[in-house]
Amino acid sequence: MKSSPTNFIKRLKKQKEDALEFIIDVYMPFVKTIATKILISTRRQDIDECINDVFLTVWQNASQFDGDAEDFRKWIGMITKYKAIDRYRKVQKQLSQEQSDAPLKQEASPLQTDRTVLKKEEKNELLLAISQLDQLDRDIFMMKYFMELPNTEIAEELGLTKAAVDNRLYRGKKVLATNTTLKGRFV
Repeated sequence: MKSSPTNFIKRLKKQKEDALEFIIDVYMPFVKTIATKILISTRRQDIDECINDVFLTVWQNASQFDGDAEDFRKWIGMITKYKAIDRYRKVQKQLSQEQSDAPLKQEASPLQTDRTVLKKEEKNELLLAISQLDQLDRDIFMMKYFMELPNTEIAEELGLTKAAVDNRLYRGKKVLATNTTLKGRFV
C-alpha cells in the first residue's frame, strides 16, 4: 500500500518509509520556503541542514501528531520555523565567536610577541637610564624623545636657550652611551 493524501498520517505514525517519501515530495517546497526566508543571510548548507532536521524531527515525533492534513501542514510549518530560528542563532553565535577570536589569533604570533616584549624592555631600560640624570636633563630627554618636541619648544618651555638644550642633550647622550644597551639609541 502506498501513501496518499488521505492515509499518509497513519502510515507515518507506523514509521512507513513511503509516508516519509510522500511528505518530502509534497511538503519540501513549503519547508524550503520557510527555512530560506529565515536563513537567507546564511550559507546554503545551513538551509539544507535545517530542512533535513525538520524531516528527521517529523519522522521521530510523528506518533505525537494528532489531526488531519491541514493540521499537519501547520505542524510541519511550525517545526520548520523553530528549527530555522535555532539554526540562525547557532550560525550567528559561531560568527560572533570567530570574530572575537580573530584578534587574539593575530596577536598571539610568537614573533610579534617577542618584538613587543623587546620594545617594552628597551623602553624600561631607557627610562631607568634617564632617571639617573639630574631633573633638568631628565625633563629635556622626556620632552625630546617621548613627547617628540623640537629643541626650540623645549627651550621655550623650560626657559633655556636652544643652545643650552642642545648642549644638555649632547652631554646626556654621552652619559647614557656608557650604558652599553643604549648605545646608538639617540643618534
